[in-house]
Amino acid sequence: MRKYFVTGGQKLSYLDFGGPGLPLLALHGHYNEASAFAPLAGALAPRWRVIALDQRGHGDSDRAATYGRDDYIADVLAFHRHLGVGPVPLLGHSLGGVNAYQFAARHPDAVSRLVVEDVGAVVDTDGAFALRLPAVASSREALVAALGASAPYLECSFRQRDGRWGFSFDIEDTVTSEKAVSGDHWDDWTSVSCPTLLVRGTRSDLLTADHARTMVSRGDGRVRMVELTAGHVVHHDAAEQFAAEVAAFLSELG
Repeated sequence: MRKYFVTGGQKLSYLDFGGPGLPLLALHGHYNEASAFAPLAGALAPRWRVIALDQRGHGDSDRAATYGRDDYIADVLAFHRHLGVGPVPLLGHSLGGVNAYQFAARHPDAVSRLVVEDVGAVVDTDGAFALRLPAVASSREALVAALGASAPYLECSFRQRDGRWGFSFDIEDTVTSEKAVSGDHWDDWTSVSCPTLLVRGTRSDLLTADHARTMVSRGDGRVRMVELTAGHVVHHDAAEQFAAEVAAFLSELG
């Protein structure tokens, strides 16, 4: 079910996949939105009830004036408070992974377990991929053709407006957001206190094996890593294995 709330004068959207399970909050990456977690929600039900945020500028949430680190973290805090949940597991992919571990570091009482999907403690991205995206296309088929191999990863964000096809995110906003997430976030990563699962795709072009191992070694014993045969979007490329690893990790909550 799609729902909304307002924070700082901005309307944010989220999908509550429902069911009787315990809440698991999920944060998508750039170029995606909450609906990207539909397969994961189905796989984890009925034990877990996935509630996924359309982060600022994405999906059905309002576009924003700024896309800084503090902006995203404030949105996650507002989301958590709006839901009225206690300490809960938090999962994030890429941009959402950085947002998740920064939120967990700064609000430790809100997060019981953390799943970080294919992103590092140091991020280096300049928005070049976003600038290569077609702004609009004449049809869905034309947009898919223009995207090529990237199409399956972005299709949840396809939107039709005024007879043209594009995305639910703004390309220039995405460039701004990607530049803002780049940097050294080791202080936040090492400040997280809850048990953490780091999931890496073996074909990832964002998180190297060496950097991931360093993240584990600097995790003070609270971090363990699993590598799955996948690219950067592990929950897409290895959906069943990803869901199984997440379910096993969360089951340790008892």
